[in-house]
Amino acid sequence: MQRDPDSQVMAKAYARWAPVYDALCGPVFLNGRRAAAGAARAVGGRILEIGVGTGLSFDDYGPHDAITGIDVSEPMIARARARLATGRYPQVKQLAVMDAQDLRFADASFDCVVGQFVITLVEDPERVLSECARVTRPGRQIILVNHLYSERGLAAAVERLLARKAHAVGLRPEFPFSRLAAWADGHGGAELIERRKVKPFGVYTLVRFRRA
Repeated sequence: MQRDPDSQVMAKAYARWAPVYDALCGPVFLNGRRAAAGAARAVGGRILEIGVGTGLSFDDYGPHDAITGIDVSEPMIARARARLATGRYPQVKQLAVMDAQDLRFADASFDCVVGQFVITLVEDPERVLSECARVTRPGRQIILVNHLYSERGLAAAVERLLARKAHAVGLRPEFPFSRLAAWADGHGGAELIERRKVKPFGVYTLVRFRRA
């Protein structure tokens, strides 16, 4: 298994992605994005989205949600702010450049924390998950959507082969679900409540944890 990606490498990669991210990644991530936002809407209240990127998900939330978005990439947040400036998204209350490994929010600040296609790309996924749990209110949820490592068969072999070059462009195809499950078991304050493939193709997996 490859080592976790360096945060500076990822920040530089997504600075390059920012101008073309919506056109290239918007359609590819659409179903996963909507699945995660739909699960977050079911929780409702104050929602933190880590790795909010250019704000593609803004359209997926409802008018009664209160969204805070953060991203480590300043060029991505700049595009999210431009999207917010259109006035079409009153549900988005705050955007900030921030590292999800060190969230500058008080404990139990949010009803839901959402990570769309981000947990596999951070330098320390377990630390990010623990920060997400810290800022989530008891009984509320952490929601992730991602491609997760196939772990066996031809798909796993291909993912391992592509992994090293994929990191350089801000992708990580070889992250296993077992790390998420192990974090929940070791943390003690988060319970796995759902793991399901996102339709129609099952390329992405939706994972939900409940804060104890």
